[in-house]
Amino acid sequence: QVIKCKAAVAWAAGEPLKIEEVEVAPPQAMEVRIKIHYTALCHTDLYFWEAKGQTPLFPRILGHEAAGVVESVGEGVTDLKEGDTVLPVFTGECGECRHCKSEESNMCDLLRINTDRGVMISDGKSRFSINGKPIYHFVGTSTFSEYTVTHVGSLAKINPEAPLDKVCILSCGVSTGMGATLNVAKPKKGSSVAIFGLGGVGLAAAEGARIAGASRIIGIDLNSDRFEKAKLFGVTEFINPLDYKKPIQEVIAEKTDGGVDYSIECTGNVKAMIQAFESCHDGWGVAVLVGVPHSDAVFATSPVNFLNERTLKGTFFGNYKPRTDLPGLVELYMDKKLELEKFITHEVSFADINKAFDYMIKGESLRCVINVIGN
Repeated sequence: QVIKCKAAVAWAAGEPLKIEEVEVAPPQAMEVRIKIHYTALCHTDLYFWEAKGQTPLFPRILGHEAAGVVESVGEGVTDLKEGDTVLPVFTGECGECRHCKSEESNMCDLLRINTDRGVMISDGKSRFSINGKPIYHFVGTSTFSEYTVTHVGSLAKINPEAPLDKVCILSCGVSTGMGATLNVAKPKKGSSVAIFGLGGVGLAAAEGARIAGASRIIGIDLNSDRFEKAKLFGVTEFINPLDYKKPIQEVIAEKTDGGVDYSIECTGNVKAMIQAFESCHDGWGVAVLVGVPHSDAVFATSPVNFLNERTLKGTFFGNYKPRTDLPGLVELYMDKKLELEKFITHEVSFADINKAFDYMIKGESLRCVINVIGN
């Protein structure tokens, strides 16, 4: 059956979201309809709402960090059923393609993130409408709605005991940053790690370094106000590049006897990417790029930096396979080995969803959780 429910619709770039009554169609083959309990605002939502760097697609239901419960399943869905607790994820895991079958990759051929697609893969149609007019989807999740429809491969089934207002933030930013450190950099106990950019993803990268047992975690950010908060995530030292006349990679080399063992770049700024790579120690240093640069950006460094045995890596969603790996991250939280509460700085009602955007624009929030079920 079609469900009528509330959704926060973005009608145009930069305009406040409007709570509307939408119709949500039943799930088709290999699709699942879920009831969203909590969703969070990620910077990617803000970026596509502002529509400053890509093709605008409106009206649209944004949102991709969330947790909810399966309401119904479409034909062919066998590993999820009504009542299952799930995390929807902006990238999927079909389980069949070469990427999914590879131990090295999580970049599913079928369900890899596609920010331009506003419809379902199976039939090229939207499952949302208002008075018969289609409303576009966002990255296959569209969690700013009381009900949404996703491909089954974009849902991770998790422990039903998990508090959904906390684990919802594992759908994107926290997993991306933490995985960049734990799965890609793989710092050894007692090593030194530099984190470039102390936003939500950067702090998650620091959390990963803390969990791995790094002895020095150096935070680099242009905003010195972020250091105090960063200490909660294991950051031991702070460097603001604006305080120095020389290149920041030289500053780091001086402070660390030649460079850090590992660096994680979480800004998307190509200059910071180069700095992160060049701040690694020769012989063994590993740099991991997490931030997404402008499409025209070019990375330039001397080939000698590679010949001197530095390694440069990239990562997508922290190299986590969503369906396979996210349930384990939830258990890590349940076992009190991962602290999610410190990432959540605000909570608002669904009716006040635009406040979450205000907090992020002003730089006041790390993660603002939006209570969808409380309305």
